[in-house]
Amino acid sequence: MAAPQTTLPTSAYQTLKPGEKYPPIISPSQNIPELTPRSVIWGIALCVLFTVASAYSGLKVGQVMESAIPISILAIGLARAYSRRSTILENVIMTGIGGVAGSVVAGAIFTLPALYILKLDPHPMQTVFICLAGGCMGVLFVIPLRRYFVRDMHGLLPYPEATAITEVLVTGEKGGSQARLLLEATAISGVYDFFVTTFSVWKEYVNFQFVPIMQKLNDKARMVVSFDAISFILGLGYVIGLRSSMILCAGGMLSNLVLVPLIWYVGSHLDSAVYPALIPISKMTAVQIYRNYVRFIGVGTIATAGIFGIIKSLRIVASSFGIALKVFQRSESVAQPERTDRDISMVTIVLGIVASGIGVAVFMGFLKPSWLVVMIGMLLTVVFSFFFTSVAANAIATTARNPVSGMTMLTIIISSAVLLQFGLSGTIGMFFVMAIAGMVCTALSVSGQAITDFKAGYWIGSTPSAQEKVKFFGVIAAAIAASLTIVMLARGFQFGEAALGDLRPVLPSPQASIMKALVEGLMSHQPVAYMLFGVGAVIAVILEMLGMPSLLFALGMYLPLELNTPALVGGMISHFVNKRAEKTGGDAGRSVRERGVIIASGLMAGGALGGVLGAALRLLPKYREDLIHTPFFNNEPVSQTVSAVLFIGLCLYMWFRSLRKEAE
Repeated sequence: MAAPQTTLPTSAYQTLKPGEKYPPIISPSQNIPELTPRSVIWGIALCVLFTVASAYSGLKVGQVMESAIPISILAIGLARAYSRRSTILENVIMTGIGGVAGSVVAGAIFTLPALYILKLDPHPMQTVFICLAGGCMGVLFVIPLRRYFVRDMHGLLPYPEATAITEVLVTGEKGGSQARLLLEATAISGVYDFFVTTFSVWKEYVNFQFVPIMQKLNDKARMVVSFDAISFILGLGYVIGLRSSMILCAGGMLSNLVLVPLIWYVGSHLDSAVYPALIPISKMTAVQIYRNYVRFIGVGTIATAGIFGIIKSLRIVASSFGIALKVFQRSESVAQPERTDRDISMVTIVLGIVASGIGVAVFMGFLKPSWLVVMIGMLLTVVFSFFFTSVAANAIATTARNPVSGMTMLTIIISSAVLLQFGLSGTIGMFFVMAIAGMVCTALSVSGQAITDFKAGYWIGSTPSAQEKVKFFGVIAAAIAASLTIVMLARGFQFGEAALGDLRPVLPSPQASIMKALVEGLMSHQPVAYMLFGVGAVIAVILEMLGMPSLLFALGMYLPLELNTPALVGGMISHFVNKRAEKTGGDAGRSVRERGVIIASGLMAGGALGGVLGAALRLLPKYREDLIHTPFFNNEPVSQTVSAVLFIGLCLYMWFRSLRKEAE
């Protein structure tokens, strides 16, 4: 058997020529250990560990621990603990199972704690089922889309997180100078992001409000330019490239520098609140205007862009069902796909979806509404899960950011509006809607993580059916761990805000508190801000008419501007590094390109590790942000200037370290 190559092909991040086929590191003809007890057991163990930690940190500080990238690094270390070193395909399986942790937790903490805040006290089996059903539907719905997003769109979608995972696994497998470069970038980013996000050393966010003209723009027009000066987003911007980062940032600029000032201009003279806000626009900051109005426009844009994405992917879904039908009929003419393009059979997927739908209907039946309401609830759950699967996959593939909160809010709003028409309201209505939202939220979160895993496996040469099968192991383990963790925490803590007379400590649960307020208001027959969603929908239609990627622009509208601006800087560095690589040409130019991607991947990996460590420290009783406090931290001009200078230093590091091979 030929020894596997240890370098990604030159076409890994490029569009393929007509008729050209991507050659993965492990070729389809090679059969090396992949789905082994070692990879499955370690993957499940790490999945449970990260799930428990993520659930607690998400409820306490609103920050879910990123698991896939840290687990990919752990996989390399664990590979050396055995006499037979684990193969790169085993490491992909381990990362794929463990990575489910963060996605299931994201679905759980957005919705399940809201049930306790509303005093609905769900049974532990109900919480487990909500996470389990949502996770399974997320995997089942994304499998038919795998060929479209992973193979057909090769080179057209950047896959930032999958790039980081792949570079970590491949570089760790190869060793040598590139492994040292990856570790160097990871260490720098890890230390940098850990200190800036965990302690009071210098300001993480730069908003230039100490500059008179910027302060005046804020006071007079609510125009604020903000910047999250951390290395993780810099690496993310490098990977997604200049064009994508510019479109992403353009969406943020429309929201923050056009719509927010426009709403302020129209409403700054009003002394009464305009729905859905609870305070007058004249008393709002730029952030409050964004959260109360512009964010809903962004949700409408994302939803409509998602519809266009579904339409564009219908061809590949239809072809997948056509292949499945031929296989089901046992047609002799249908060739068996090669190992690296072999999915779970479509018959199995259809049966799984049907079983999930029946399970959802039975679950809702125990709430004792009418059977018509049960069927409507089941259809809403299945349709939303399928619809948002494509949205989540596209969002993760382009920006590594999943619009979980926006899609969950949209699910709650539409489900409430529909179910109210059938007489469902009150506590049963709130439980019903939050159960739907919990399953849909988990489904879209898991599907986004799954498409990342499938793309990393595609680059490396994994067997898709093996990756798909073990996803269910991860979903089961994470669903049980996340649900039971929340149940246990509910007994010792209060979620949301402290109740009168309850002496238990409080876990803020910020995302669930927002969802609780939303469903409570809707089930009390408050109006829905359809106008804001409609404006967002029109923006998406205009973008499609112009031939622009509407979902990427919509994500920029929805995400805070401070996350988009550093991504643009990373995209600009990527553009100029690649230009230099083209000018250099040959092996030296290719080395420049490779080093840039490795450094960017290291920045993302280190940032993720620093975030995990920082979130873990926040769980300790004696933790305080001022445990490390610099004398200038509270001095905005000095602190923000230090932050900007250090971020520029990171940019210079990326530039010069990428070009070092060229100099040699």
